[in-house]
Amino acid sequence: MSLLSSATVRRRAYRHLSKRTFSSSNRPLADHVRLVEVGPRDGLQNEKQSIPAETKTELVRRLARTGLETIEAGSFVAPKWVPQMAASDQVLSSILSNPPTSPHPITYQWLLPNSKGLDNMLKTMNNSNSSSGYPTPPPSPNMPSSSGYPTPPPSPDPQDSGPALNTSSMDPNAMSSSTSGVDSMTQARRTNTSAPTQKHEASIFLAATESFSKKNTNCTIQESLDRFAPLMTSSRAAGHPVRAYISVALGCPFEGPDTNPHTVADLAIKLLEMGATEISVADTTGMGTAPTTRKLLQTLKEAGVLTEDLAMHFHDTFGQALVNTLVSLEHGVRTFDCAVGGLGGCPYSPGATGNVATEDLVYLMRSLGAETGVSLEEVSRIGDWITGEIGKGNGSSAGRATMARLRREGGS
Repeated sequence: MSLLSSATVRRRAYRHLSKRTFSSSNRPLADHVRLVEVGPRDGLQNEKQSIPAETKTELVRRLARTGLETIEAGSFVAPKWVPQMAASDQVLSSILSNPPTSPHPITYQWLLPNSKGLDNMLKTMNNSNSSSGYPTPPPSPNMPSSSGYPTPPPSPDPQDSGPALNTSSMDPNAMSSSTSGVDSMTQARRTNTSAPTQKHEASIFLAATESFSKKNTNCTIQESLDRFAPLMTSSRAAGHPVRAYISVALGCPFEGPDTNPHTVADLAIKLLEMGATEISVADTTGMGTAPTTRKLLQTLKEAGVLTEDLAMHFHDTFGQALVNTLVSLEHGVRTFDCAVGGLGGCPYSPGATGNVATEDLVYLMRSLGAETGVSLEEVSRIGDWITGEIGKGNGSSAGRATMARLRREGGS
């Protein structure tokens, strides 16, 4: 994709703003910060050892009780590409048939690599709803064949869901969906049970550099946009808003730390125009610093991208995640991705560590007087539990300190 000048990006932004009717977001209160928990998907998909479906489901259920509003619960990719996500259909079925206990409604997000992934997600919903007696969501509209899209090596079979997709290494705002099967289903639950309501959203991903895009998905940036256009249309038509990740936005393992911020801004505008409800700007490699984060956010602002349409996704490879979070807060960003226990990593970026820890963000926001609605003690317990389950060190400083205090007090 050719790089556009700053003036060109701004001109496109003005056109984008003039017809901007897709976003239903309202600017959040200055003292409230929304955390998107990505541990069950982004945090676990790089783990080498097999993780039982029951453990993944239990992780989601525990997280739902902490006060989190949004949880990325899985990914509908082919098991041959990402074995750890093989049980995502079981996790979704469990959530639908036996909704997790939560203090308020939860939005569950599912990473989709292509239209086949969307079909598999909707099929799981249909099957679960049929067996539970709830209304069945409308089928996905006819989608163009994916045969014209780039095929990752080795070539998957026709039933495959795509390449090994990793928004850690690549790596929502609800739309009106009165005809959505999920909304009908949750209305039935409100009528028949006391279970909390729930929403389901799709997540997609693109890279901000051509090298990373080709390495990770075997296609160019423009080909990625073309691939996701029908998926986004179909997902929204089925009642499921779409969130979009832009990976390696602050540094690429192949092109270095100087990712062009105008490329990121141009992608953000295109994705919003295509119908994305939120853009998660990902520092996949953890190369971002305060100055580069500030420059990127300023470029996005000048391009006309509103802060309420942004989430920041930081990795802590160089210990800069919390610093970059503070810079983002100063620029008005109020949504941040995180993973309990600091889970995650980047297989295409040697040495890259996990996502910024949920516990660390909750502690930071509390120290600043900002509300997240998330219990530090509860997420600390979960971080301690899940890292123990998978045999990994707890990557959260605040989590480890909180658990030490709880053990001293006898409350762990």
